[in-house]
Formats: sequence, structure tokens, C-alpha cells
Amino acid sequence: MGLAHANGAVEADTTVDRWDRDHSWHPFTQMAEYCATPPLHIERGEGCWLWDTEGNRYLDGNASIWTNAHGHNDPDINAALIDQVGKVSHSTYLGLSHPAGAELGARLAELSPNGLDRVVFSDNGSNAVEIALKLSFQYWQLVGRHEKRLVVGVENGYHGDTFGAMAAGNSGGFHGRFDPWLFESRSIPAPYCLEVNGEGESSDFQRSLAALEAVLDRESEQIAALVVEPLVQGPAGMKLMPRGFLKAVEAMCREKEVHLILDEVFVGCGRMGTLFACEQESVEPDFLCLAKGLTAGYLPLAATVTTESVYAAFLGSFDSGNGFYHGHTFTGNPLAARVALTSLQKLEALMESGKLDATIRRFGERFAAVFNGHPNVAPARQRGLAAAIDLTPGHGKPAWPLNDRVGLQVCLEARKHGLLLRPLLDSILIVPPLVISTEEIDFLFENLKAAIEAVMKR
Repeated sequence: MGLAHANGAVEADTTVDRWDRDHSWHPFTQMAEYCATPPLHIERGEGCWLWDTEGNRYLDGNASIWTNAHGHNDPDINAALIDQVGKVSHSTYLGLSHPAGAELGARLAELSPNGLDRVVFSDNGSNAVEIALKLSFQYWQLVGRHEKRLVVGVENGYHGDTFGAMAAGNSGGFHGRFDPWLFESRSIPAPYCLEVNGEGESSDFQRSLAALEAVLDRESEQIAALVVEPLVQGPAGMKLMPRGFLKAVEAMCREKEVHLILDEVFVGCGRMGTLFACEQESVEPDFLCLAKGLTAGYLPLAATVTTESVYAAFLGSFDSGNGFYHGHTFTGNPLAARVALTSLQKLEALMESGKLDATIRRFGERFAAVFNGHPNVAPARQRGLAAAIDLTPGHGKPAWPLNDRVGLQVCLEARKHGLLLRPLLDSILIVPPLVISTEEIDFLFENLKAAIEAVMKR
């Protein structure tokens, strides 16, 4: 029976649940576990809140997988989207242009670090990184450096789930079973840093830099690019990078003629308090990869921003074969481009007003006050509007068995307290919308603490 013919909300929920359980295959989800869990179907949103089909309200504590910037159902973005729908919803970017795409390309070039003037659009972060890798590989071929075929990544780096992005990372927990099919790459140890509320408890990146220096000294003639997530490795569990590490990496790449690819899919677009994370160390990469917050959680859109010198290498007659043969059906989609333009305008206003800095300060202060020293939280970490805690049984107690799924238990308990979060094993990652209010920050941390304590009692 379709929803239009369902008798009341209960029957509608049952119908949706049956469709979901019988036909859906959710990403990053063990479906046997999912189907044994009480269902939750989100129906609408407003600001930082989401409502399910039963009318229950939840604070969106992971910004709908790290995408939401200005809240759900934002009137300015809604108006821009509706206006564009009234003009054209999609027109190919293959050999044609449209005003929204052309303007967005110009705006990103204007806002990006010095020298990044060319934009290749795609539709998700993995593709943005994949494009950067392919552009780097082809560039070195076109300038006669055919031997430059290797990529260097950082331990626990996660850049997406397409094969090039998997190979460039070092995320065995996500991608280990695909190792036999990945192209050859190198990795260096991740640096170490603990920080909450802008105060660094400890940090070290000398081991990482020494490893990078060694691999560059040994193989720079064969290395095309290095790929790194600036400031925070999000999917690794909000692992922080010490201040100064990125700038040192940039200098080493420049010296050895290796492209620097910055994966700002998560940390870009205001998440770290600046439009781009690399601004904080005045780093100018060869490729800047953006997605997630670029369209404020509305529509799929990604961008790979690169230099005029990279672009120039691809120019030539048709029979030269120099062109970049890569694209997607919805590349530069007009709806997504208009949303991104509106979101960028709102982001600039949010930063210029000081509101984003104030929100980040409050977020860090409350996070520190609630979780520093908590007996069931390993050393906490936070930077910008991103934080994480690792749950622990307590000092001297044995670790929980993996199948206890304590992190998942906490997130399910949090739903009872009006809070939506997603675990990474027994870590809880906290990534709210950029416009979260003081009262909502208090609600978030107080109810997460209550959920943790309820689970610990069990």
C-alpha cells in the first residue's frame, strides 16, 4: 500500500519501515545489525533539528554526515534553489556552460589560496580527490615526467571509496580487503596532537616529517603527489594535526617537485573557523578538494581547484590527446551551483560578523567542561566545530569486546534524549551545523553525557 493510501501515521511508518528493511542497503552499515535496531525515519528539518515520522525531535549532532552549515530548511538557500528551478534544473557542463556554474567557478577561484584559478566540478568528495590524482598523473606525463606515478598518503588517511582515493589513503579499517586491487602508494606516520578549546596538551610531528623526508629523498623522482587532510583527519576519528605540520609538508613538496593535494572535503567551508583550513598556515596547494559543506547539506557537488600552470599543460590540438577525459553526468549542476553560491555568501557573513568564532569558542569551552576528566572518556580532542571522544570502561578495566558495540549503544541511547549522533566503533564524533546556538551546544553535550552514563550503568 502506498503512503497516499495509508490509514494514519502508524500505518505509514510501518509501510516505510517495510520498504526500508526489504529493499535498502545502507552505506557503512552492517545490515543485520541495522535490521535488529528500532527504525528511525527522518521526515523534515528546521534549523539544527530533525523530526522523524512519529513527530519526535532530534538535534542533528553530526550535521547530516558533516554537510549542514546553515541549518535545515534555510530560507535563503530555499529561495535560491526555487529561483533556479524556475530557470533550469540541469544542463550539461560537457562543452556547454551556464551562469550558475560559471559564477561559482569564478567565486571559488577568487576565494581559494593564491594561484588556484581553475575549477573542475564533480559530485562528491571521493571524486574530487580522484580528479586531483588523475590531473596530477596526467600533468606529469604531459610535461615529460612519465616516471612520476607514486602517491604518498598519511597513516589513517581517508579520502573516499573510489579506487584511486582508497589507494591514496591508508585506511585499512575501511578499505583493507581491497588492497590487492589498489595502485602502488607510500604512506607516512600520522602526527600526534591532543587539543581542546585551542589549548594543545601535547603534540609531535617530527617522526612524520622525518619519514616524509626519507621517502622524498629516496623516491621523489617517482612521486607525483602527496595527499593530506589539513588540520583534522575526520574519518580517522578526528585525529588532530599539530600546528606547523602542514606548512612543513608544503615546503618539502615544493623542494622535491611533488604536487600537494589538500583534501578539505570535511575541514573546508567554515568547519575549522576559516573558509579553508589551509588558510590558517598560509599554505598554497596544487590541488584543493571541496565537497560536503560546499552546498550546506542540500545537494551533491564537489570541486577540485587547481593552478593555471596545471591547466595549461592540458591545452593543445584535438589530436594531441592532451585533454582531460573525465566527467560526470551532473557535473556543475545548476541547482547545486546556485546553492553553493548562496551558502558561500552566508558563510562569509557568518565569519565576518564574528558569530562563527564565538560559536567555536562556546563549543570548545562546553566540550572541555563536560568531558575533560570524565572517567569513561579517553583524552578528548576538539578543533573548530569538530570534536571526538573515545569511550573507555575506566582506568584499569579490560576493554569491551568489539561486538558489545558500546559506541552504537550510546548513540541509540542519545536518541532517547533527543540527539542524533553516529559512532566510529567506540568513538563518538561530534560535528554540529555551523549555526548551532549556545543553548543547543549545552543541550548537545548535556544529553550526550546523560546517554553515556545511562549506558555505563548497564
